Amino acid sequence: MTYLILAIFILGYLAIALEHTLKINKAASALLIGVVCWAIYVVNLDQLLPSGAIPSWFLTEAAVEKVENINQTFAIESQHLHLTGEIASILFFLMGAMTIVELVDAHEGFAIVTNRIQGRKKSSLLWVVGLLTFFMSSVLDNLTTTIVMVSLLRKLIQDREDRLRYVGLVVIAANAGGAWTVIGDVTTTMLWIKHKIGTVEVMSELFLGSLVCLLVPLIGLTFLMRGKLGERPSEDKTIEIDIRPWHQWLFLILGLVGLISVPVFKATTHLPPYMGMMLSLAVLWIVSELVSHTMDETTRSSTGVLAVLRRVDMSSILFFLGILLAVGSLGAMGILENAARWLDETLPNREVVAVAIGLVSAVVDNVPLVAAGIEMYSMPINDDFWMLLAYCAGTGGSCLIIGSAAGVAAMGLEHIDFVWYLKKVAPLAVAGYISGVFVILLQRLLLN
Repeated sequence: MTYLILAIFILGYLAIALEHTLKINKAASALLIGVVCWAIYVVNLDQLLPSGAIPSWFLTEAAVEKVENINQTFAIESQHLHLTGEIASILFFLMGAMTIVELVDAHEGFAIVTNRIQGRKKSSLLWVVGLLTFFMSSVLDNLTTTIVMVSLLRKLIQDREDRLRYVGLVVIAANAGGAWTVIGDVTTTMLWIKHKIGTVEVMSELFLGSLVCLLVPLIGLTFLMRGKLGERPSEDKTIEIDIRPWHQWLFLILGLVGLISVPVFKATTHLPPYMGMMLSLAVLWIVSELVSHTMDETTRSSTGVLAVLRRVDMSSILFFLGILLAVGSLGAMGILENAARWLDETLPNREVVAVAIGLVSAVVDNVPLVAAGIEMYSMPINDDFWMLLAYCAGTGGSCLIIGSAAGVAAMGLEHIDFVWYLKKVAPLAVAGYISGVFVILLQRLLLN
């Protein structure tokens, strides 16, 4: 049964990769493998539930409550519902961020930024987009930054092929920028919460490597993309709306402050990040309702939150749901933990293990891989392995479009083809990833 689930998982990934060839939306394929993998697992728990997976406290509680089918109860109520909670927090976060970005866009807040980017030289814009994404991601997180930057690029670049290359760079830059701070990527946050890395130490050790991870593909794209961009996308508005400059500034500032406040809210309250995102959305929603009284009826109907919610791409949300469910089923069966142990036993040293985990995270979610690594090893805080794992798990996902939250979001927002990314962006991403590893190791060698 394990091989059957793996086969379904691989076939589902192939269907996602060949979305345009098969003409089947990737969200449908992802949802199918997510549900089918869990259904096969739950029906065949006697064979698939890992031995020793049920904790003693659960067995004690089940005995007190006289639960008949302990395995099924544990798989559904503990494993599946726990995973559902984690996935829901990610999806709510994603929906909140997308709605805030759409709300700023509806009030033409991004026009303030795009109007100040006057240069139309492709290489110059590459550096502006790459570095801006890199530093934004370290303060926000890679997912939110990607959503914001993709929205900006839609305003700047009309040619689809050019825009997709820029979006590919955004994915690389967002993951690289998120790797060197404890709030920039979910895996570094996990390691920080588990007291494996320190706030200042991770910045000093990983900044240079993360920057090189961006610079290598950035330089490569600079040579590949010559000339000037065409005309900016024309504003396709059949109805004239009355947006005033103070509306633009108000929503741009509130939107950015709302997004930046999310990690601050999390650090202060220790609540999941989606709660901070919902708070920011609520504030913008209330302000939007109040400000709407200063607009005419036509403008009010096109810029309100209810109108904006219709523009949120629900297929991207469902795609995310399916992918995370499918990967979660592999985690529940212990396949990911076994894979991590196999890597540890097969590879010569833990530096190579960390690099391998980063590459594997381009195929499956990096969160369960890092979680397995945390449980497997007991090195002290700020150990070299934890630092390299933070870098590799954070940046390795750029090697495939479905390997990171930033990539999945970009894939959904711009409908990027898996094979296109594999040909055009992945080689540059791999080169940057490996270069960053060498820089981190060289930095250690010179400082020790």
